[in-house]
Amino acid sequence: MQEFYALDGAILVDKPSGPTSHDVVDAIRRKFGIKKVGHCGTLDPNATGLLIIVLGRGTKLSERLMGDDKVYEGTIKFGEATDSYDSDGELVASLPVPTLTLDQLNAEAAAFVGDLMQMPPMVSAIKINGVPLYKLARKGIEVEREPRLVHIYNFRFTEYTGPYGKCRVACTKGTYVRSLAHDLGQKLGCGAHLTALRRSASGKFDVADALPLDAVLKLTTVELEKRVMPFLKLAAA
Repeated sequence: MQEFYALDGAILVDKPSGPTSHDVVDAIRRKFGIKKVGHCGTLDPNATGLLIIVLGRGTKLSERLMGDDKVYEGTIKFGEATDSYDSDGELVASLPVPTLTLDQLNAEAAAFVGDLMQMPPMVSAIKINGVPLYKLARKGIEVEREPRLVHIYNFRFTEYTGPYGKCRVACTKGTYVRSLAHDLGQKLGCGAHLTALRRSASGKFDVADALPLDAVLKLTTVELEKRVMPFLKLAAA
């Protein structure tokens, strides 16, 4: 029978804005001296929230955990479009925002619910011929991308104080919420981009149960072991 150790499993981290998902993995690997560390679903550097970190033999479950549905909370600014579809990019269009109500926004957002062929943004980690799109975008190169099938379970605005709207999106893996923001802006004729994003859930895991990254990095190895969800429990879920 295969032997499992206390650090074979996963922990839930609340990622802050700034570091990449890979930066979080590196920080945990260095702090605790664990050879195998991975994450289950990339968050953009400015995005915050739930990042499932797999440790040791737990990395064998990364693909399975990555495939779970996701829930996000976001803020969209209307009237400005950027080349990255978020606030990191260059402004490419600035247009007047029509008079909008929360009900109107939700009526427009409802059109995106269901199966959706979504065009990935140029500024993304998707690789074409082994090269991430964002590296091509930095050189001013735009290439043809294949739209991807995603499913939007829910896309609803909870607040609107022009030109900003706060929304909640429940979707399948691989969905770009910033593409949703961009496409909604195009539909409204005024442009839009994502200014903030937070992942609140992934599958059965919730950010309420996650520990902020700085707190994780202050743990001792024994304290970390107590927070690890064991491999066998994850595999049986």
